[in-house]
Amino acid sequence: MSLLYEHDLALRLGSLIGVDEAGRGALAGPVVIAAVKLDLASPIEGINDSKKLSPAKREHIFEEIISRAISWHIVEIDNEWIDAHNILQATLKGMREAAQKLANPGDHCLIDGNQIPHGMPCPATALIGGDSLSANIAAASILAKVHRDRLMIKLDETLPQYGFARHKGYPTAAHLSSLAAHGPSALHRKSFSPVSAIKS
Repeated sequence: MSLLYEHDLALRLGSLIGVDEAGRGALAGPVVIAAVKLDLASPIEGINDSKKLSPAKREHIFEEIISRAISWHIVEIDNEWIDAHNILQATLKGMREAAQKLANPGDHCLIDGNQIPHGMPCPATALIGGDSLSANIAAASILAKVHRDRLMIKLDETLPQYGFARHKGYPTAAHLSSLAAHGPSALHRKSFSPVSAIKS
C-alpha cells in the first residue's frame, strides 16, 4: 500500500490515527475495534486491508505493527452490550474509546466507514473503503481482525460444539447447523437473526 495518500493527508490534517473494527457481522462474540498511529517515516511492509491478507501474513504484520507503531489500542465490546444497544452503537462506542487512548492535540482520526462517533477526542474523517486507502486504517483493521480471531479460537476451547475456531462466529453453513443443533450459547448475539429465532 502506497503511503503517498497518507503523507498528503498528514500534511493537511496533522498526525493521523486509523480506526477500524472486526466482527460487526458475526453472530457470536464481541465486536473488536482498534486504533493505530503509525510512524510514516518508518513504513511497515505489507500493510493492506486485512481481508486481502492470508491469516499467516496478518499474524506477521500484527506483530510488526504492535512493535513498531507509535501507539495502538484495542477495545472489545461484548455480545451482551451489543444486544442491549445494537451493533452500530457498539461499534461507535468502541471507536471512540480506542481513539481516546491515543489522541493528542493536533491529531486527526481516520475512520473506516461512513459515520463518525459522537464525542471523538480529536477531529475525524470517515472514509468509505478506508482500509484500502489509508495505511493507518489498514493497520487498525489488521489489529482488530487478528485480535478477534485469536479470541474466537480461544473461546472454541470451551465451546467446541460451535466451531468458533473455524468460522469466528460468522454465519457460515456450519455455524448455522451447530446453532440449530445446540441452540445459542452465552456468546451468541441474541438480537441478531437467525439467533433471535432459535430458543436457547
